Amino acid sequence: GGLVIEMSPLDAISVTPDGTAIVQAGARWSALLHAALPHGLTPPVLTDYLELSVGGTLSVGGIGGTSPHYGAQVDNVLELEVITGDGHRLACSPDRRPDLFHAVLSGLGQCAVLVRATLKLVPAPSHVRHFILYYPTADALTADQRLVLADGRFDFAEGEAELNPDGPGWLYYLEAGAYYDSQPPDDSELLAGLHFEPGKQQVSTLGYFAFLDRLASAVAFLKSTGEWNDPHPWWNMFLPDTATNSFVSGVMAGLTEADIGASGVILLYPLPRGLLRAPLLRVPDEPVIFLFSVLRTAAPDSGGALPAAELLAANRALFDQARELGGYEYPIGSIPLTPADWRQHFGPEFAALAAARHRYDPAGILTPGQGIFPPG
Repeated sequence: GGLVIEMSPLDAISVTPDGTAIVQAGARWSALLHAALPHGLTPPVLTDYLELSVGGTLSVGGIGGTSPHYGAQVDNVLELEVITGDGHRLACSPDRRPDLFHAVLSGLGQCAVLVRATLKLVPAPSHVRHFILYYPTADALTADQRLVLADGRFDFAEGEAELNPDGPGWLYYLEAGAYYDSQPPDDSELLAGLHFEPGKQQVSTLGYFAFLDRLASAVAFLKSTGEWNDPHPWWNMFLPDTATNSFVSGVMAGLTEADIGASGVILLYPLPRGLLRAPLLRVPDEPVIFLFSVLRTAAPDSGGALPAAELLAANRALFDQARELGGYEYPIGSIPLTPADWRQHFGPEFAALAAARHRYDPAGILTPGQGIFPPG
C-alpha cells in the first residue's frame, strides 16, 4: 500500500569550514563520524548503533549517551532539504518554512522525504575514560543517574539491565564516559558520592571512535548466529521521573528471558526535558524524564523466546500502563497503535502536523504504514 525508497545511494557528506556538516539522508552516522574526525569534530549526539541512517534517526528523534548535554539529534539540525509529497524540492529551517522543518524532524515521514541535512558539529575528544558501575536494584541505579545528570560530571551516561548469570533477577549498571585529550580525568573525583557496588566496577580507557563503535563485535556475533535477522518487536517509552521507579521495578519483576529473547536488551537512562525541543518528539512535561526500552528479540528457534505476536501484545499492554502514568512512546519500535492513539500521542501538536501533511502531502502518499492518519 505504499512505496519503499532506497536512500542509501544518497550518501554524500561534506564538512564545511564553519564546522558544520552537510549530509545526505542515506548516509550512515558512522560515515559522518569518519568524515568529521579528521577535522577534529564529531556529531554532538550519536545513537549506540552507528550504522543507522541520518534521515532515519532524524525522522524519529535520535537519542544517545550525550543527550544529557546536547538533547536529541533533531535538536542539532540547522537546515533540511526535502522532497514533499506533492513533488516539490524545498529547503526549510527554523526561520524558513518552519512549519515544514518542524513537521519533518521526528515527524515519522508524514510530510516529506528528507534528502539532505545541515548538522551542528562539536570538537571531538581523543580518548574516553569508560566506566561500568553495577547496582543491585533499578532504584539504586536511577538514584545515581539523577545525581550525574544534575552535576554533569560525565560526558556520556546511559543505563542498562541484564539477566543475572549467577542467579535469579537482574543486574543493573550505569555506563558512563569522561572525554579527554591529553590529561586523563581523576577517577576518584568522577566516582565520588556514587553508590555502586564496590569491587564490581569496570574501568578502561578507549579511543573515541573505539568507544563509540563498541557494539560492533556484538553486532557481528548476532549476524553470525542469525539472530540479527529475527523479528525485533521493541518497546520504547519516555517516562516522567516521578513514575519511573515504581513502573520500572514492576515491569522488571515480571520480565523473564523469554520476554526479551536471548539477545534482548533493557535500557534505562535519564534525560533533561529542557534540551528536547523538537515539537513532535513527545516527552513528559517534567524536568527529568527517563527513556525505558525493552528491546525484545522474537526467536522461536532459539528454544525459549516468545512468538512475535505475543510480544507485540505485551508491548501494547505495557504501553497502556505507561501512558496512564504520563509516558510517551519513542516511536522506533513495535507498539500497535491506532489513529486515535497517535492523535493522543501528538496532543496539541497534532493539528500542526495534520496541517503540514495537508499542505505538503495532500494526497497522503507518504509513510502510510505508521497509521497516523486514517486512509482515504
